[in-house]
Amino acid sequence: QVQLVESGGGLVQAGGSLRLSCTASGRSLSLYTAGWFRQAPGKEREFVASISWSGGSTYYADSVKGRCTVSRDNAKNTVNLQIDSLKPEDTAVYYCATKPRWASVAGNANYDYWGQGTQVTVSS
Repeated sequence: QVQLVESGGGLVQAGGSLRLSCTASGRSLSLYTAGWFRQAPGKEREFVASISWSGGSTYYADSVKGRCTVSRDNAKNTVNLQIDSLKPEDTAVYYCATKPRWASVAGNANYDYWGQGTQVTVSS
C-alpha cells in the first residue's frame, strides 16, 4: 500500500520560511515524479512545484517562483519543498503527490497517489 505523508507545516509570520517534507512508504520515490499542490479555503487546488524522478527537472508555479525550491532525497524516499518569504496568500493545505516517470513533469495530470496534506498558515 502506497502512503505519502507530509510534514513540516505550521504557523509562521509573513517573511518567514518553512520546509515541507513528503515521505513515502510502499513506493520508491526514485521511480516517480513528485509534485506539490496546495488548496486554500474556498479555492481550488493549485499546482505549486514538481520535480522529476531524477531530480534533473523542476517546475514552479509563477506564484512561488523565486521563493520556492523543490528537492528530493531518494535515499530517504523523501521530497522536500522549501518556501521562503512566505506571504499570507500562501496559507493553504499543502499536498504532495506522485506520478509515473513517463508522465510530463510540467503537467498537472497523471498524479495517482496523494498525501493527506499539511497545513501552512502565514500570519501578517
